Amino acid sequence: MKRLLPLLSLLVSLPVAAQRQDTVRVAEFGLRPHTYVNAVGPLREALRACRERGARVLLFEPGRYDLWPEGAERREYFISNTSSEEECPSKEKTVGLLLERIGDLTVEGCGATLMFHGKMTMLALDGCENVVLRDLAFDFERPGGSEITYVRAEPGRTEVRLHRDARYEVADGRIHLFGEGWRSDRNHCIEYDPDSERFFYSEGWNRLAASAAEELAPGVVRFATPADFRPKVGNTLTVRDIIRDQVGMFLFRSRGIVLENLRVRYMHGLGIVSQYSRDVTMRGVRCEPREGSGRLLASSADFMHFSGCSGRVRVLGCRFVGAQDDPINVHGTNLRVVRRIDDRTAQLRFMHAQSYGFDAFFRGDTVAFVRAATMERYASACVADVRRLSDREVEVRFDRALPPGMEPGSDCVENLSCTPEVEVRGCYFSRTSTRGTLMTTPRKVVIADNVYYKTGMSAILIEGDAAGWFESGPVCDVTIENNTFVDCAYNGGPNHAVIGINPSNTEVDPERPVHRNIRIAGNRFRTFGNPVLSAKSTADLRFEGNEIVVGETPERHDPLLLFDGCSGVVVRDNRGDGLSREAVVADRMKRRHLKSDL
Repeated sequence: MKRLLPLLSLLVSLPVAAQRQDTVRVAEFGLRPHTYVNAVGPLREALRACRERGARVLLFEPGRYDLWPEGAERREYFISNTSSEEECPSKEKTVGLLLERIGDLTVEGCGATLMFHGKMTMLALDGCENVVLRDLAFDFERPGGSEITYVRAEPGRTEVRLHRDARYEVADGRIHLFGEGWRSDRNHCIEYDPDSERFFYSEGWNRLAASAAEELAPGVVRFATPADFRPKVGNTLTVRDIIRDQVGMFLFRSRGIVLENLRVRYMHGLGIVSQYSRDVTMRGVRCEPREGSGRLLASSADFMHFSGCSGRVRVLGCRFVGAQDDPINVHGTNLRVVRRIDDRTAQLRFMHAQSYGFDAFFRGDTVAFVRAATMERYASACVADVRRLSDREVEVRFDRALPPGMEPGSDCVENLSCTPEVEVRGCYFSRTSTRGTLMTTPRKVVIADNVYYKTGMSAILIEGDAAGWFESGPVCDVTIENNTFVDCAYNGGPNHAVIGINPSNTEVDPERPVHRNIRIAGNRFRTFGNPVLSAKSTADLRFEGNEIVVGETPERHDPLLLFDGCSGVVVRDNRGDGLSREAVVADRMKRRHLKSDL
């Protein structure tokens, strides 16, 4: 028995030893929290060790780690919805934490904060598989957004207080905003009213920037403003450069990615962009300013942007507070047919100024040909070959003859293989001047159990267009249920509607719908007298079992339900204020297209 004891001890200890070898600690590379040294080099070495050892865990100690552009990885990435050739000719991104061709790895943050400096893409996953990032916070020492609060307003004189995280200088009698290695020249301004809790477009910064400035004390500046400028004391301007030269995070051609319990406190440019990735889960990600920071803004643009993804996209239990654009946007990209090269080959072009240069088609993909005027998918094919002609144009050969009715110069091609199923559940949306959730995918979508609190435009927008942003495409299976909407769409619409279904088709015919099979059920709407639904060119649309409450002092007196060129519409079993025959307006439809119990 005594002889067996050492052997048993060895067997018991083997899993522990294996686990230790399976884990790479950033501390092994001299990286300790709260040293305020540049961590990009040690983190690169730690990731290299993970790849070489086949490690399953990269482990941080709790605390703050600082990352500067110096020594950071640089990669050229063409990223959807970011910048045009004129706005930002270089597509090189400065990446603080780059995971490249890594699989089966969990990054355990243990509550650590990664504090970034300058302008950086904080994180990129390029060609990765089965990667989990957990319990990390991301922030900037000097966020790209400056926050400026009115503290005194008199005819001809305005005083402001700048947030302590902003950097500015009064020079030559004018105020200038700058950061670590950058200055803000082409600014966009959104104003926040704490009384109404609304984010709205503002000319406040333009008026201040054009006025003579005098610093009264650190962080306090007085402006000689025009006599007609009467800002509201207590309101805050959020000001940021319009150029999207970086993104917050970039998940590129990766699969099986999970971001869990992350705290994202600021992002430059576009936010967390998932591009041509498969099976992405965002669970418990909090995109909002750090508690106690006094900041309002957490992103220069979108929070989460999914372009050309596939498999399943899940956004579960997340918080979105303080974006200057849409918290969630899911879409593909329509490329316009430029010309017919031969019987099976077409030349296609990226049309929107800010989306181009990336691979939008791959061999074996199924595509749809889309009629721009009607947004109909009128034919399909498989991709046999793709040849890049330029950053803007590609040549695509298909497995069959091009459809005879194809119209170069207007029709588009949409990649159906790069479209995901989507679930958005248990999330909170607030403090944005635009929409809450944009959704265009033909696969199954569930938007449930969320709270949309005072989003500036439609809380949920289903669009699809071949004329503006060229974001595809028609939806076929959408359920919107058990959500709470509070005073949404004060900035716009369509039609100031809480839920907007607004494809870009110019030919509207209820017998030729764009979108299909949308069910809006069991939701709670509190409005300021605006519509709860505006729907265009949609078939099999059901609005049932919802509750509607209009505020005590409504700002508007609009019909609650607007339908344009829809068919198979059912409105029943709803309850609340304003529900009458006059609450429903139908245009370009016949009586048989709408059934209502009102």
